[in-house]
Amino acid sequence: MAGLDKNTPTPQSITLHQQSRVLEIGFSDGSEFHVPFELMRVYSPSAEVQGHGPGQEVLQTGKREVGIIALEPVGNYAVQPTFSDGHDSGIFSWDYLYFLGSKQAELWADYNARLQSAGMERDAPMAPKAGSACGSH
Repeated sequence: MAGLDKNTPTPQSITLHQQSRVLEIGFSDGSEFHVPFELMRVYSPSAEVQGHGPGQEVLQTGKREVGIIALEPVGNYAVQPTFSDGHDSGIFSWDYLYFLGSKQAELWADYNARLQSAGMERDAPMAPKAGSACGSH
């Protein structure tokens, strides 16, 4: 599976903070990150968000208030959140969570640039899905 690097630190603690909508995750190298649920949802590694190849990404909007209603372990390498908007197909490996935590500033800047380029607002509702090219959605 892509994104599993044996050198990536492993989580020592994972805490969901529902009121502030933040996943707190502490890693074995001493790093601790507070990853907003919105950032996780906007950058979900699922095909529904990332597409099936470069240029097929689906810009996510209206996710500022998204919550996580469940967080299930996936083997000993990842977690799978269920978001309050129903999205539940993203599997977040330890190194992907580390990436999200350590690159938050760059990811927010990229997200805002993509919104601006698309003429979209962060809090705009998601456009209804037109027929999906992926038979699994």
